[in-house]
Amino acid sequence: MRTKNLMKLTAVIIAATTIFTSCRKQDGCTDPAATNYDIEAEKDDGSCTYLAPITNSQITFNFTHNWDGAAVSNSNFNQFDFVNNFGDTLSISKLRYLVSEIRLHKANGDSVLIDGYNLVDVTNATNLSYATTVNVPVGTYTGVSFNFGFDSVDNTRNYIDLNSASWNWPGMLGGGYHFMQMEGRYKHMGNDSIYAYHNGTARVSMGVFEQNFFNANLSGVTLTGANVNMEIKMNIAEWYKNPTTWDLNTLHAPLMPIYTAQKMMQANGASVFSLGTVTQ
Repeated sequence: MRTKNLMKLTAVIIAATTIFTSCRKQDGCTDPAATNYDIEAEKDDGSCTYLAPITNSQITFNFTHNWDGAAVSNSNFNQFDFVNNFGDTLSISKLRYLVSEIRLHKANGDSVLIDGYNLVDVTNATNLSYATTVNVPVGTYTGVSFNFGFDSVDNTRNYIDLNSASWNWPGMLGGGYHFMQMEGRYKHMGNDSIYAYHNGTARVSMGVFEQNFFNANLSGVTLTGANVNMEIKMNIAEWYKNPTTWDLNTLHAPLMPIYTAQKMMQANGASVFSLGTVTQ
């Protein structure tokens, strides 16, 4: 009899324990925004942890190239794949250009400067990405800009890496450095000739020079991530059509000493660049 009662008591204890356990709420982090959120937790135990807020972004600029929307890389070089607005069919054998002093602009007039420069070399597929180390505060920026080439101060300095890259602009033509070298061949009315579309300092007259850089202004962006990839697109076709429709039969080479040609390149460059995809 005692054994029977003991068995009944044991069964009652087990049942009670089961009921108590099933009714007890599971403790844990109940905030979905936390890194340790527990979907099964019914009672918050104060254990939630959170990522530190992102306050700064580091930006990598990726330079891509197209001809009125068709992607261009060095795999397209030395082929007559392009037709400019004047109707010349042309190839590209070399394309290098310099950008400096990238700046992000705020609506209140403030800006963040990313000092330095990058020599983009499409020919050899080098420096197509430019990883910066400046901490740019997260937030909304109304525009992104950069100098195409060097301004009047930077263009008088000495850069060992640019010297070794044969990037110098002749002293008799104003000195400093190239802003762009684009070369290839063009066909027009049966002719097949060489062109050298080189941009840099503009010589007004003997001994009188103009710094011929321009400021490329792109659209705005909102930075939210710690690591941002920002695409800068060059539409190569724009160099030949806006605002000047470029006739390679008249202006092909040498263009470096021709003041009007240098100023026309500067004007055409205003519509060449645009902001592409931003990932963060």
